[in-house]
Amino acid sequence: MIEKQRVSVDQPKRPRNAVATREAILQSALAAFSRHGYDGVGVRDIAQAAGVTAVLVNRYFGSKEELFAAAVEVAFADRSLFEGDSSMLAPGLTAVIMTRTEKDAEPINPFFLLLRSAPNPRAAEILRDSIARHFERPLTSLLRGPRAGERAAIILAVVMGLSLFRKVIGSKALADANAASLSGDLKTMFQRLIGSAASRESPVRRSHAEKRNQRRL
Repeated sequence: MIEKQRVSVDQPKRPRNAVATREAILQSALAAFSRHGYDGVGVRDIAQAAGVTAVLVNRYFGSKEELFAAAVEVAFADRSLFEGDSSMLAPGLTAVIMTRTEKDAEPINPFFLLLRSAPNPRAAEILRDSIARHFERPLTSLLRGPRAGERAAIILAVVMGLSLFRKVIGSKALADANAASLSGDLKTMFQRLIGSAASRESPVRRSHAEKRNQRRL
């Protein structure tokens, strides 16, 4: 009896697929943080959903904070929207927002991850850093003229604000809006923020410039 038990214990364990295990944990974390926020879920819950132990999660990621940071990187990994010519940026942004905020559209994991986790100060810091690297800086590099960083942040704020009101809150005015009209308004707004340096000149500077030109005449 003892010998049989020893043989059983001494048998080599089936090798674990480290890549698949890590991916399963990440996907479980992404879903959990998106659904419950950083403070609303623990490592044990994420581990259970991934079919592993909390010890194994910590072995792969070190801590809940590091796991959250890795999940955020996965959520914000798609930079395709900011690739190519800036002339396609306004219509591209408009199309993506309209598609992702339709009533029957799939939940927006990156958006809900941000919305539900931002109240935690450390989570907000991780989110802010990732947004800057994945979205703000690439977008800023596409813009020409003054205040490019400021304009990039405004564009992202419009994207987040519309997503919140149309998809989460369900604002009737936006949810039931004519798709063509709403798309046109969004595209115009983005084009104004992206457009030429002349159109982005502040009203005060334009006023001073106009007065100087009048004096010359």
